[in-house]
Amino acid sequence: MFKVTKNGENRLDIELSGKLDAESMQVALDELVSKSENIENGKMLYVITDFQIPTLSAIGVEFSRLPSMFGLIKKFDRAAVLTDKTWLQKVSEFEGALFPGLEIKAFDLDQRVQAETWLLS
Repeated sequence: MFKVTKNGENRLDIELSGKLDAESMQVALDELVSKSENIENGKMLYVITDFQIPTLSAIGVEFSRLPSMFGLIKKFDRAAVLTDKTWLQKVSEFEGALFPGLEIKAFDLDQRVQAETWLLS
């Protein structure tokens, strides 16, 4: 499951769980692009539970959309990642180092209040 919810003028809340296949990846990326259309200096709150590696076809869909995804990332300056997987926390924060202008900070699932406070700071 990949669910995107607009939360105010410049924030998206994203829920990710389970395994994504090509079709669900296509729908998810379309929704992400659509809901971030008018966002500037945006914030994202990811909640990742029961994460499973996407299928190869889903990864192919994501790679085919990389140019538009880079444009989308520029709309955001902060992302908080809530997950119970330490390795996902580390990977998330590493990704933040790869994208200038986007700061990513990871939190444990039970630290939602701290994540939201950080997003607003």
